[in-house]
Amino acid sequence: MTPMSASVSSDRPFLNRRLAAFGTTIFAEMSALAGRTGSINLGQGFPDTDGPAQIAEAASRAVLTGLGNQYPPGPGVPELRTAIAAHQQRFYGIAHDPDTEVLVTAGATEAIAASLLALLEPGDEVIALEPYYDSYAACIAMAGAVRVPVTLRPHDGAFALDLDELRAAVTPRTRLLLLNTPHNPTGTVLTPAELTAIAELAVERDLLVVTDEVYEHLVFEGVHTPLAGLPGMRERTVTISSAGKTFSFTGWKVGWVTASPELVAAVRSAKQFLTYVASGPFQYAIAEALALPDTYYETFRADLAAKRDILADGLTAAGFEVFRPQGTYFITTDITPLGEKDGLAFCRVLPERCGVVAIPNQVFYDDKSAGASQVRWAFCKREDVLREAVERLRRL
Repeated sequence: MTPMSASVSSDRPFLNRRLAAFGTTIFAEMSALAGRTGSINLGQGFPDTDGPAQIAEAASRAVLTGLGNQYPPGPGVPELRTAIAAHQQRFYGIAHDPDTEVLVTAGATEAIAASLLALLEPGDEVIALEPYYDSYAACIAMAGAVRVPVTLRPHDGAFALDLDELRAAVTPRTRLLLLNTPHNPTGTVLTPAELTAIAELAVERDLLVVTDEVYEHLVFEGVHTPLAGLPGMRERTVTISSAGKTFSFTGWKVGWVTASPELVAAVRSAKQFLTYVASGPFQYAIAEALALPDTYYETFRADLAAKRDILADGLTAAGFEVFRPQGTYFITTDITPLGEKDGLAFCRVLPERCGVVAIPNQVFYDDKSAGASQVRWAFCKREDVLREAVERLRRL
């Protein structure tokens, strides 16, 4: 006999209400669209070439010699934690104890989730710079906290933070500031003066800060300044970065947290119940990657700067208003000069019009109207791919 199947009679949806509003990410939708139409995918931010061959070989060597094939230590393998601490000292002069102040995660995405789940209580307010990477909103929701956006607004060819608006957003319920610099998707790099003002506000109002710095080595104009290095911030800042963006191995999912022992312990308490551990052999490879000479970082940055200019010039020629980014590997454009107003509708028909896929920025806003006419493009692709995309966009 075939067992009888019983339907679920409850009217309650399967997906909990905190996540119900998020649905499938825009990246999945647009990447699927690129695949169906054979379009050039300038939407999702992953390179189309791998990182340094010697680092790939280090990963292969780790697998074949049995390094990391079983569960690695919960905080991360000692070699990687030591390399992360050395990296922070080398580039920023910030000293960390690799045993108590460094935590390895399954990419920066898990680091963000674990930090927010660990540090927030239901009802806490979190100020996030808008537009924001989509996982921020979901993680804040999963923690039961309240998202309070502060919008970066177009000004003189870039997106600017209004420090007065940031200060006004802080209430007695504010627990945490969630910052991203260099900023995805706008390409804005917060200046030392802006970060100093943010640090003073955090100290004055006794706020925690989580900083997403995954594009730290992709700053084309200005400098990257870790907030944790400013006065009063070491004890209240969780700094997040990852190997994916710096070494072009996004599938390896190796990220990390650096913070005070107390903050790392809190984040680790949440992280252990998410993935527990991940990316064992890749951790050994990234430990070697972090020690690459300065020439690697300089060449990597120069290569992406050249690609930025190829795409930015092409988008300008195609009729877009272009906000040339100071950092990251994304360009935001405005489609209004093309006679368009709805970025989501524009991106959904763009593959049929000219065989290119991009991402509508409005999905990164609470106030959809603020980003309705903005579209984001990724330039972390081969030069020949970018030039072909530029040629196709001339059809507009």
